[in-house]
Amino acid sequence: MHLTRFRMNTARSGARRLLTSPQALHAAVMSSFPGLLPSDPHTTRVLWRLDHTSRAEVFLYVVSPTRPDMTHLVEQAGWPAAASDPETPGWQSRPYTPFLDQLTTGTVWAFRLTANPVHHARRKDGEPTKRTAHLTTHHQQRWLLERQERAGFRIVEKPAESRLLPQGTTYQGHAHHGDRYELTVRDRRDLAFAKSHTSKAAVRLVTVTYDGLLEVTDPEVLRRTLTQGLGKAKAYGCGLMTLAPTAPTQGRA
Repeated sequence: MHLTRFRMNTARSGARRLLTSPQALHAAVMSSFPGLLPSDPHTTRVLWRLDHTSRAEVFLYVVSPTRPDMTHLVEQAGWPAAASDPETPGWQSRPYTPFLDQLTTGTVWAFRLTANPVHHARRKDGEPTKRTAHLTTHHQQRWLLERQERAGFRIVEKPAESRLLPQGTTYQGHAHHGDRYELTVRDRRDLAFAKSHTSKAAVRLVTVTYDGLLEVTDPEVLRRTLTQGLGKAKAYGCGLMTLAPTAPTQGRA
């Protein structure tokens, strides 16, 4: 497995086109792997995510089974002249497996995840359920909390004295997570785009980015989460979780 980072040159029209079309960016990412055939059912999933650190600074992260060749992305959305030096091709890629292998139970990491938090609901009795986006921060938090143990981790809780909301607070009849956890939900995006160049059907997604601290509860399951993704809409930039150290003595991903 490999983890790759590519910086988008937001001043270029090619970058702006990719940033406004998850469908186009997905195709560009998949084009980085000549050995992967989209029609092959045994193809290992490629995960990707955009991190908007500022208006003019956007990074593309990719987790893939092989090292990508992003020359075409550099030409469309990077700095081709700067990338002419073989030592600086325009992206950074490194083996991911050594980091994954060092994950152990009980270690704590900072994490980031962009996801498509959805649930199945019906408007009235007798109707089939329909996949529906969670729209409130409370429900978006709960979506992740309901999946944490099955994904191999536990969101770290704040000390009671550091919480602003008292324990027992409720929201619409449910326990309100408030600021109980080291978890924030931000950067909500409502996306709508054509499913393909030849289809008039529209894809509509609500995505959010989670930042927080997690504790590893099952290293093997967490490795699977980090390489296979969490939740729906993985082809459109959702599901990729990355970890970073909370102390300088730990590893980095």
